[in-house]
Amino acid sequence: MKKKKEDNSNLNFFKTLLTSLVIILTFSVLPNLLSHIKNNLKSKEVILNSSKQSFNEILDKQNKENKIINDSIKNRYTWNIFEDIDVFGKNEDDEDPQRLSASTIEELFKDNGYNLETVKKTKLVNSGNQLTKLPKELKNIESPKKRKELFIKIVLPLIIEENLKIRFDRKKLFKILNKNNTTQRDKAWLELKFKQYGVKNKDFTKLKVRMDEIPVSLAIAQAAKETGWGSSRFAQEGNALFGQWTWSGEGIKPLDVEKNKKHKVAKFKILKASVRAYQRNLNTHPSYKEFRIERAIQRDNDEKLDSLKLVNFLEKYAETGKEYTEVLKIIINQNSLTDFDDVDILPTSLKMKNLI
Repeated sequence: MKKKKEDNSNLNFFKTLLTSLVIILTFSVLPNLLSHIKNNLKSKEVILNSSKQSFNEILDKQNKENKIINDSIKNRYTWNIFEDIDVFGKNEDDEDPQRLSASTIEELFKDNGYNLETVKKTKLVNSGNQLTKLPKELKNIESPKKRKELFIKIVLPLIIEENLKIRFDRKKLFKILNKNNTTQRDKAWLELKFKQYGVKNKDFTKLKVRMDEIPVSLAIAQAAKETGWGSSRFAQEGNALFGQWTWSGEGIKPLDVEKNKKHKVAKFKILKASVRAYQRNLNTHPSYKEFRIERAIQRDNDEKLDSLKLVNFLEKYAETGKEYTEVLKIIINQNSLTDFDDVDILPTSLKMKNLI
């Protein structure tokens, strides 16, 4: 009996002790523990939010950079399947550009920091410096050096940008040819290019030979020779930089043409259209087949085009033949035009940084 009382007494003691401990935990330790857990959760939430914010900032920055690149490509290198319509759906023939004076152009170039020495050093030219017509006063500039420099400044970005179009097309062509499967979109693009370059029977070898650039130095030299550095009537009245003949299209009748000859010098709405027609001429006309073969050989050897060698295959471009090609070599050498052969268009992203 005594033993049982002692057991009950001990049990009551432990119950009381346990109750006390529960009370102590409830009112002192547990709140602190809960507070600690809560603070821990908040810390983790802050860390997670911070990480999420940092990630979003990085993602946003990347998206902005990608947009700049995509806009650059879209604005510069993407065009409609109709050859003379740009991505904005505006036909070049619908433009009625205002002719700027030589002094205004010089001032604009100066404000833009556009000078040929800088172009030669940086190997970059701003595509925003493109003009649609030559200034009338160009022929009145007394200094031959200044007249030549202004002429080169005007035609240089036009030639380079048209070359870039061909370069991107050429890259796309080789990419398609290296594919295992050709999509319907690829096939439609190829059909367009076969037609554009006058290639029959889907001859890919011929298309590769024809779809290539014209060296910048050669194009400038021919434009200079054909227009008298921009002073000829054909250049001033018809934006004709390369003296191309036409028998059916719109053109300007030469004053000294023989009576039995009915050709005209083709005229264009804007200068860029003249550059494009010139490139198409050298890349498709049967008279320049040897020129294209030599260019393909140079591509196979070192991928660099040599205008001083290519010019030898342009005897049929003018009635003076060999003499014409020798004059072109002199123009290229005397004016160091090969310095412009590796000049590229200033990327849009870099132009934006210069404006900020």
